[in-house]
Amino acid sequence: MRGLVPGLVNPYPLVTRLPAAFQGDAFTEQFLSVFDDALAPLLTTMDTIDAYVDPALAPPDFLPWLASWVGIELDENWSEEQQRRLIAEGVGLLQWRGTHRGTVDLIRHFLGVAEDQVDIEDSGGAAWSATPDGPIPGSAPPRIVVRVHTDDPDAVDADRLERLVAATVPAHVGHEVEVTST
Repeated sequence: MRGLVPGLVNPYPLVTRLPAAFQGDAFTEQFLSVFDDALAPLLTTMDTIDAYVDPALAPPDFLPWLASWVGIELDENWSEEQQRRLIAEGVGLLQWRGTHRGTVDLIRHFLGVAEDQVDIEDSGGAAWSATPDGPIPGSAPPRIVVRVHTDDPDAVDADRLERLVAATVPAHVGHEVEVTST
């Protein structure tokens, strides 16, 4: 939470902005110093706003706000490092959200694994038959199975991974998550 910071100096004191006739008056300087104390955090923040919108530098309490810019809903159980990594990759992930590639990339960035360690099997998104009135390929209900292959399956929090997959696949698509040993 942002607020007053004891001892923080306003880089642009208000008394210096007054006409010369009002400068040097002890009452006026003391009166304006109260506003300087209140404005110092705001002005300091505005001078360093680029650090607030950089996922690598932003204060931890700003991460959910930054995540909302790129359509990511952070899980409070994720480590700060995972949150920062997902936000940094957010725009790239957002453009592929709900697709095979987007799901693989999201899991890769979340777990920090290689692309070949994530396998997705789906029932087929759009299907057609070259034969009129012929059978449609794939299974009737849309469904995907996500398999993550890792050296240490116990190190992967399956519940978090499940929530991550549920948040990225389209709502009408059922899913299953499996973590296997390589």
